[in-house]
Amino acid sequence: MDGTLLPTVGHAVSARNARALRAAQDAGVIVVIATGRRAAYTLPLISDLGLRADTPIIASNGAVTTTLGGDRMDSSHMEARIARGLCGILRPFGTIVFTFDRPGRGELVLEDLDQAHGRIAMWVEANRNAIEVVKPLELALADGDDPANDPIQGMAAGSVSRMREADAALKASPWSGTCETARTEYPARDLSILDLLPRGVSKGRALERLGARLGVDRKESMAIGDNWNDVRMLEWAGQGIVMANAAAELRTLAKTSGWKQAQSNDADGVAVVLETVLTRLAPARV
Repeated sequence: MDGTLLPTVGHAVSARNARALRAAQDAGVIVVIATGRRAAYTLPLISDLGLRADTPIIASNGAVTTTLGGDRMDSSHMEARIARGLCGILRPFGTIVFTFDRPGRGELVLEDLDQAHGRIAMWVEANRNAIEVVKPLELALADGDDPANDPIQGMAAGSVSRMREADAALKASPWSGTCETARTEYPARDLSILDLLPRGVSKGRALERLGARLGVDRKESMAIGDNWNDVRMLEWAGQGIVMANAAAELRTLAKTSGWKQAQSNDADGVAVVLETVLTRLAPARV
């Protein structure tokens, strides 16, 4: 969503991108929305685009796969004991938030609202009704028999340099093999999000599982992304596409990986790619 379907400024998918997504579905293409956002934070942005209710949504960087209509397809949880251990490692680096698979207040839990508001103010305001403050954060991460009480995703937020340091500290700690990490960076705002995921979880793994479920071979797939949390998805897809607004390092990786480059998010790069593909497919459908 962010940096790919959404413009740099604003929270609305452009009319051209929306038309291209609908046209792809009409042509028989399975359109999948894959995002680091949780499902509840994503649905309001795409509910009015005219997409079918069975449109798959890979949310929380692969921890949850649902449909636009709300049917759950797949999900993963992080053990509470692991989440508690991550708190001790990452607390010195910035704001920590855990996401739970439950609606309403308590879906997002953090321990310092003022610190979060200072770094990710827009996110706090947009999600205020889902946020619960628990201090220390470990108290929200109790062991139990019901996996629904375990978080599906964690998030640390801070400056780009601090989140790189946090990622390095986690990888050097005894907890390094217990979870997956995915960085999302916005250098213009000096903001980075370090996502903490259950072991084996990523957008790429979720896309692989979804493809198997729907009978779609990876050679028949295309993935479009703009940030580091998209890398495994781009690696899995038969064709990876990186947005022109992606970080220079990611665009360099694209060249060595054989991924193509789309126009920027502000130039409706997703629509341009889909329009080109649909034009190429048109003769085969006649």
